[in-house]
Amino acid sequence: MSGRDRGGRGRRVYDRGGGGGGRGRGDSSPFRGGGRGDSSPFRGGRGGKSSEAPTVYSSPDGSIPAPSTQVGKHEDAVQKSLSSGETLSLEGLTLKPSFPYRPGYGTRGNKVTLWTNYVEMLPKPDLSLWRYSIAVRPEAEGRKLIQIVRLLLEHDNYAASRADIVTDFKSNLISRINLGSKPLETAIRYRAEGEDNPRPNAQTYTICVDQTGNFNVSDLIKYLNSTNANTEYANKLPILQALNIFLGHYSKSSPDTTTIGSSKSFSLSQATPRLDLGAGLIALKGFFSSVRVATCRILVNVNVSSAAFYDALPLSQLIKLYGSANQWNRIKLQAFLKGVRVKLIHLAERKNQAGEPILRVKTICALANKNDGHSLDHPPRVTSFGAGSEGVQFYLDDSSNAPSSSSAAQPAATPGGKRQGKSKKGAAFSDSPGQKRTQGGKYISVYDYFKTVDPRVPVVNVGNRENPSYLPADVCVVMPGQFSKSKQSPTQSQKMIQFAVRKPWENANSITQEGFRTVGLMPQTNVKLGRFNISVTTKLITVPGRVLSEPKIKYKQVGKQDKSPYVRGGSWNMKETKVNTAASLRNWSCVIITMPGLESFPQDDLQLMLNRFRSTLQNMGMTADPPTRSSIIKIDGPNDASLEKQLSISNPGNSRHARLLLVILPIKDTVLYNRIKYIGDVKLGIHTVCVVREKLVKANETYFANVALKFNLKLGGINQMVDSTQLGIISEDKTMVVGIDVTHPSPASANTAPSVAGMVASVDRWLGQWPATLRIQERSKEMVSELDSMLKSRLNCWMTLGNHKALPENLLIYRDGVSEGQYQTVIDEELPLLRKACDELYPAPDTKRGLPKITIVIVGKRHNTRFYPTTTQNADSSSNPENGTVVDRGVTEARNWDFFLQAHTALQGTARPAHYFVVLDQIFTKRTVSPPHQNTADVIEGLTHSMCYMFGRATKAVSICPPAYYADLVCERARCYLGGIFEMVTPSNTPAQSVAGDEGPMDARAEDVVIHQNLKNTMFYI
Repeated sequence: MSGRDRGGRGRRVYDRGGGGGGRGRGDSSPFRGGGRGDSSPFRGGRGGKSSEAPTVYSSPDGSIPAPSTQVGKHEDAVQKSLSSGETLSLEGLTLKPSFPYRPGYGTRGNKVTLWTNYVEMLPKPDLSLWRYSIAVRPEAEGRKLIQIVRLLLEHDNYAASRADIVTDFKSNLISRINLGSKPLETAIRYRAEGEDNPRPNAQTYTICVDQTGNFNVSDLIKYLNSTNANTEYANKLPILQALNIFLGHYSKSSPDTTTIGSSKSFSLSQATPRLDLGAGLIALKGFFSSVRVATCRILVNVNVSSAAFYDALPLSQLIKLYGSANQWNRIKLQAFLKGVRVKLIHLAERKNQAGEPILRVKTICALANKNDGHSLDHPPRVTSFGAGSEGVQFYLDDSSNAPSSSSAAQPAATPGGKRQGKSKKGAAFSDSPGQKRTQGGKYISVYDYFKTVDPRVPVVNVGNRENPSYLPADVCVVMPGQFSKSKQSPTQSQKMIQFAVRKPWENANSITQEGFRTVGLMPQTNVKLGRFNISVTTKLITVPGRVLSEPKIKYKQVGKQDKSPYVRGGSWNMKETKVNTAASLRNWSCVIITMPGLESFPQDDLQLMLNRFRSTLQNMGMTADPPTRSSIIKIDGPNDASLEKQLSISNPGNSRHARLLLVILPIKDTVLYNRIKYIGDVKLGIHTVCVVREKLVKANETYFANVALKFNLKLGGINQMVDSTQLGIISEDKTMVVGIDVTHPSPASANTAPSVAGMVASVDRWLGQWPATLRIQERSKEMVSELDSMLKSRLNCWMTLGNHKALPENLLIYRDGVSEGQYQTVIDEELPLLRKACDELYPAPDTKRGLPKITIVIVGKRHNTRFYPTTTQNADSSSNPENGTVVDRGVTEARNWDFFLQAHTALQGTARPAHYFVVLDQIFTKRTVSPPHQNTADVIEGLTHSMCYMFGRATKAVSICPPAYYADLVCERARCYLGGIFEMVTPSNTPAQSVAGDEGPMDARAEDVVIHQNLKNTMFYI
């Protein structure tokens, strides 16, 4: 299936509706007691049918349409074309796609019919679209660029064609009529929103509009309806982009709607669901929308989305709310306010000819800083960073005539009474105290200039560092509809998740009742639909699905008794069972960390707790000696420099066995947790398991068992396994399974924060141990730069840890985090590095035989496809489809090899299926398919599903297969090591830390993510 790229990670936009569990980079808690796979080992199976009947979505007329028979016949016809050998024709060879063809559709599982959050788009076949690029000189960006494009469309050059044009208000125009093939330049004098005429000194922009393509919708429809597997359409992606620009134009041009990126729309009406998140933020519900293509039809994907916005409050109130919630940390406050747009309220109101008020809007650059305007003739005097109005003085020319009341004041307090441009006639701070003052002016504080303002609230700079322009917060009001990229507190994140979590049927109702209107799918409100001869069905489509059976879970056999727990709803309990391979805990200790003012774990209860925990370990089959020692570490706070030394002293010795510290924390504290993980994993080579005092004092057998699962994995054990008959090729012990992921800096990160790549790989056919490796690479680069060296290290682990005499014949790679637009880049950039690693390690006879064979499957979670059950009989207790639901028809393209799999049971909200797309296959299609599978699609769908039951720290199926999940976890661990620059506003003593100052943030070093020799071949990241 093709469509708009899903984009990068890091933004705090909640579009899952709950359920599947979020993977927001850098924002998830490191104290993982819940989430995507941490069910209790000793609970009964969750997720099955409950006494409360589920509720399912019902269409307005109550009908449940059957999945399109036309689409089904077409899918079968394309498969017939593929199986008949048509792909070997001369035409097929010249147009051979980069990705493997679909080898068939899955057949296994109980058949079900599902709603999905798609509607059909029906453009007239004779619709033609012309695409034009927009180039602006001088360059402009952001809201200014949006306004320039608005002014362009208002120009006389486009008077006759305005109704036939849509735009992304950035770089593209799409027209339903030919505007001409020659470039057209238009000169425009800039004027702000609401103004009738340009100001006297307004900037003139030259906009060049140049034709870059012409597309006929009939060609796309012909391609989608062709049963010839060789049929290609080179303009598929460009015409999809054009249709998405058409779809997005409505939201971007609606005054009562705000957008995030190119695909998320939020109505600002009072009827929009919202929630106060605290500290100056609110949550709004909106909708994602994207035009996509599938077999036989053009579809529009619409999904519920939630995001955090700045509350439209007086700025002084916003600052007080945020400041009081963040200990008045000025660094955090500045980061929070940077880029926020405010309207000024201290000046007399102006109105345009239509009688509408003309808003005076400014953008906050920073708080006041001592270095502001250092090159000006008369630089401002700022007592301290983030000073209030009494602590900020600017130079006022006599000609400025400081007013006696703020009502007549200038828009902002600017040095010299006006902007000084880039003048550098005077030395920095030439008029500082003790030096001669230039005649004709004086310094005045912002407080005295504006009079009635609160001197305690920090002043904001709405100019820039070189030419500051100061405003007291009292004269500013935050503009509505501004998306917040700031890092949310744990409390805010929890509120946000609670706000986003809704039942599947609730989300489906929202999509059909409010979503279609918000994103512009209703002809009554979006006149462009009729103008472009495009109609959209307003009823969700249905698709066929199948529910795969749960695999057989196996624990250690006792005597001749097969210990296979009963699996229900994708979950099971392991009571009275033992882990398959138990590690030995011979050399470990326990430390209690205390901080002033915080309650620590009661020392009198420590021995009792440790005895209970040892008992749990032993009941699960582990050999656990008593801890060699228990100690107390007293620190002044999370950044106490003595922490590393004290942890080192707690090291139980130099035993060659795995060493481990059970660390009892006084509270959840991300900075403290990050430091402990860095010190243990990188510096000292000691496994650390952190538990929080509050949970430990109430711990029961279930809690201890959860911790025990982590112990066993860290020390090299294997918890559960799946019956080898359900793992196919893996059980031959000739296939290494690999997981790859990359994590990127968030908006709160320092400019020096890099991206970090992580790789995990299995070491044998049991799929129980997944050692990992990490590499720092260029910021925001998704393709892994050092993939060759990373793979070689995993192949070496296969030989040493797995006790193999030969390298694996097959490499099955699950690549996480790649958007649709980057699929080909994986083949072009990453595959050569994988092959390079193999060429350097594999013997020449093996490489001549074509070994290893490589299959690459892209794993997608950040998509917006959702499925809803059509009957209560096919719904689980949370009203989602049953676990094991797989969909490979209806919303996919017949020529691509992809499928959606919801392996897990969502505990709440709407379940998000994982999307798997095969971009390379040298393993499966060349093998003979054995019963019970009927084709290769059955094989890879079944294998992926079975692996979802093998996530070692859970007793339930997880939402994505373990290779991708573990790769995600190891990348999250790297963020701990680099916490100081990934979360720059939170001081810590991690190696890449830099408290904001003159020298700025430090660069991350490669060694910051190099795991200590003691731990490098372990699952240290669990």
